[in-house]
Amino acid sequence: MDSGARVGRPKASSRETLAEAACELFLEQGFAATSIVDITRRAGVSRSSFFNYFASKSDILWSGFDERLDVVARSLSDGVEVDAALRSFAEAFAPDSLALGIVNAAIMGIESDLESERARRQLRLSGLIADRLRAPADDSAAADIDGAARAAAIFSAVWRWAGSGPGTSSLPDEVTAALALVLPR
Repeated sequence: MDSGARVGRPKASSRETLAEAACELFLEQGFAATSIVDITRRAGVSRSSFFNYFASKSDILWSGFDERLDVVARSLSDGVEVDAALRSFAEAFAPDSLALGIVNAAIMGIESDLESERARRQLRLSGLIADRLRAPADDSAAADIDGAARAAAIFSAVWRWAGSGPGTSSLPDEVTAALALVLPR
């Protein structure tokens, strides 16, 4: 027997299994009534496994989005043009826990949590964009306003895309359309 062989579920499988179990429970009994123990029991993994992938229940909904946001942050810090970085955010973004949460927010009882988590991430994206757009020695509000508008466009696109249902619309198309509303013509 290979002593270096990994025991247990593959990493991606455990993460996906946890997210699926959590979403099922959120739909069945609501977000607030679902504990981490409930999720791990349903997923068939240990509590410590949960914390290997997620810091909180809320992170289950946002993990895919946050990964994409981290990619945008790295791209912007590497000098990638803002709109190219924002459009790349939407590529290969598949319906996930967040999309399910957006559509079923009332059933899951997560409207307030979804709103506050969205605001926090939208503010982060706004700042990342503004920092990339801000010219040296520019103390005007232009970069901040532009960053806020583009971040709002991205979140609007994600919400529209999720609300349209799986396979109905394209997130890259939604992002392009939303950005067109805030970019100079």
